[in-house]
Amino acid sequence: MIKQGLKTIRHTQFLEITPQVQQIVNQENWQSGVLTLYVPHTTAGLTINENADPDVIRDMTNALERLVPWQHEDYHHFEGNTAAHVKTSLLGSSQQIIVANGELQLGRWQGIYFAEFDGPRTREVWVAFNGK
Repeated sequence: MIKQGLKTIRHTQFLEITPQVQQIVNQENWQSGVLTLYVPHTTAGLTINENADPDVIRDMTNALERLVPWQHEDYHHFEGNTAAHVKTSLLGSSQQIIVANGELQLGRWQGIYFAEFDGPRTREVWVAFNGK
């Protein structure tokens, strides 16, 4: 398993990490199998989504904020970051990607995004590989 560190600079932020993940695949010479990405944080997650148009990420950020606003009268969590926990649960904390011939098998418009919901922070993405 490889632990890849990253820093976020905003409270809510989507960072495309596709190039970093492909670099790990290349460095480790992983050829064919399944790559698992995991975020060991309760207020950050992972998603695969369009990476061609930045408006998609802006729209996702705005939609999640409307769906789960940062402040709400029904939240009781003493740290005050209930919304971050809910958003992380909606996105999830892991993704699996097929690797073939040393390349991530993503769709034409897909990218891997780390999703920060309680930043800015220093975070980790764990990378594991099952295959050749």
